[in-house]
Amino acid sequence: MLQFEELRLQVLGQKDKLNELREALGLEATTKEIARLEAQCAADGFWDDPAQSQVVLRYAAKLKGKCASYEKLAALFEDVLAMIEMANEEEAEELLEECRQNATAFGAQLDAMTLSTLLTGAYDGSNAILTFHAGTGGTEAMDWNEMLVRMYTHWAERHGYHCALVDFLDGEEAGLKSAVLEIKGENAYGFLKSENGVHRLVRCSPFDSSGRRHTSFASLEVMPEIDDSTDIEISADDIKMDVYRASGAGGQKVNKTSSAVRLTHIPTGIVTSCQVERSQHQNREVALRMLKSKLIEIKERQHLDKIEDIKGVQMEIAWGSQIRSYVFMPYQLAKDHRTNYENGNIQAVMDGDLDGFINAYLKLQANGNV
Repeated sequence: MLQFEELRLQVLGQKDKLNELREALGLEATTKEIARLEAQCAADGFWDDPAQSQVVLRYAAKLKGKCASYEKLAALFEDVLAMIEMANEEEAEELLEECRQNATAFGAQLDAMTLSTLLTGAYDGSNAILTFHAGTGGTEAMDWNEMLVRMYTHWAERHGYHCALVDFLDGEEAGLKSAVLEIKGENAYGFLKSENGVHRLVRCSPFDSSGRRHTSFASLEVMPEIDDSTDIEISADDIKMDVYRASGAGGQKVNKTSSAVRLTHIPTGIVTSCQVERSQHQNREVALRMLKSKLIEIKERQHLDKIEDIKGVQMEIAWGSQIRSYVFMPYQLAKDHRTNYENGNIQAVMDGDLDGFINAYLKLQANGNV
């Protein structure tokens, strides 16, 4: 059938791109490096330094994961092609739509993995720490802030990342004044760094009895989580620790004791906090890990002593500073003002369909335009 043949040629046309991806990933060199690391792991005395051993094992696992992802994609290419050819031979027209869907899925995965090769920054492979702050707009802005937290949580779930809300401050009437999300997974920071900035919402507010249209703002700061392989010493005298009762529904154990922890690094003014763990000790560990991530990045950037230096230029969370607008009324459209990428399905965007925006930014960055 002509339709099956056209689909087969379409999939075959992706083979060169698949081979180029293999070269871009450097899989031959990666395979040799994995063999070297495995030999190192098997050598006498490898476990004499447990901390260094863990670093080597994590690195080996990362390389193996990269190879496995490519091999899985290559196998999908063969499976999609084989199904199309089989359906064509048997003239099974009822399989045409399924074949099309499989071909589309393969193309999307190929594009996503190709874009991941653009993530060459020092921290691109790291986990990401997302900090949200409500801006201009009162209760409406706090509700918008909570909507953004939900949006990025759904994005993380779509990609199989682990996502945890480690700190939050409820709004007086609704929403969140601030929140911190920790997203763990390969290249989480590399993909999400493009989301750093002010996000603008336009809609008819559910908090306005007159049903008037409102514009609200929230800011998102994206930081890489630095792993334990990078060492940094923090003097106990430089840290101020405050404890307080965690937010949450009344009656929960988390509310009955002062288990939430806020750490302030006195020399820089950096503040991190965590309240979702069950004990004060656990919350302190999470807050300290976030503090170390920020301080290590400062250290990497020529020992800068102010947090503003690693956040870049801080813009007011208000009109004129937004990187993206989400319009619910009078029409529906999400538009990125840096890349001009648009998506008219606003509900899909709010459910975590952000790959188009992220990919457009990465392509623009690769061309040196951002």
